[in-house]
Amino acid sequence: MAFRYILASLPNPEDTVMVGSTGCTSLVFPMVAVHNIHSLFGNQNAIASGLKRALSVRFPNRMKDVVVLAGDGATVDIGLDMTLQAWFRQEKFTTICFDNELYANTGGQESGLMQKGFVAKMAPVGKLFDKVRLPEIARESGCHYVVNCTVSKPSLVEKVVRNAVLIAREIGPTYLQLYTPCILEIGKNSMEGLQEMRDSEKPMERFAFKEYISEPAKQLLAERDAKAKEKKAAAKQLVS
Repeated sequence: MAFRYILASLPNPEDTVMVGSTGCTSLVFPMVAVHNIHSLFGNQNAIASGLKRALSVRFPNRMKDVVVLAGDGATVDIGLDMTLQAWFRQEKFTTICFDNELYANTGGQESGLMQKGFVAKMAPVGKLFDKVRLPEIARESGCHYVVNCTVSKPSLVEKVVRNAVLIAREIGPTYLQLYTPCILEIGKNSMEGLQEMRDSEKPMERFAFKEYISEPAKQLLAERDAKAKEKKAAAKQLVS
């Protein structure tokens, strides 16, 4: 569901290359009509950095977007160094983390984004420390747009994905942390998984909607909104 929402929200899918990592999404990428690269587990942001630079040289007059899509294991645990270094260098691409709060693809091991106290199949003792606050780290590491939310609302996913890609294209790195519970690992059916997201996004809960926008990014979005209003007004005049 979340994967479909993201694909439908890309501003220019025909000029987008997605970089994935080991995980459930790697099984889906070969079946979609979007250019994609499967990286090693954890080095997706390093691959995306080189890819974005190469595309800029190869297609100097055509904008190519790069979007990383990886789970919490690849983003926060195994790949944290390369995730942060891409942000430090101000690489112009978007990183999307499918946060299911454990290693869902390999049997349910503990991840840095797992909730404190949560017991999984291969983490029987339970998590001993709090969930890593990667959105705050992303902001402090130079990301110009950071969002923490669930994927229960398609219109919201569309808005934040488009904002993230457009800001990354013009200004610098952006990060989206999207709660995508693995219903197989937490023992719930599809509708219960949807309710789990809705419960988790309530005020004061861990996935209550949070959005950070840097000043340059705010200016960019304001300019785009103004141009869109002008274009809409001009079209209305032509019709009348």
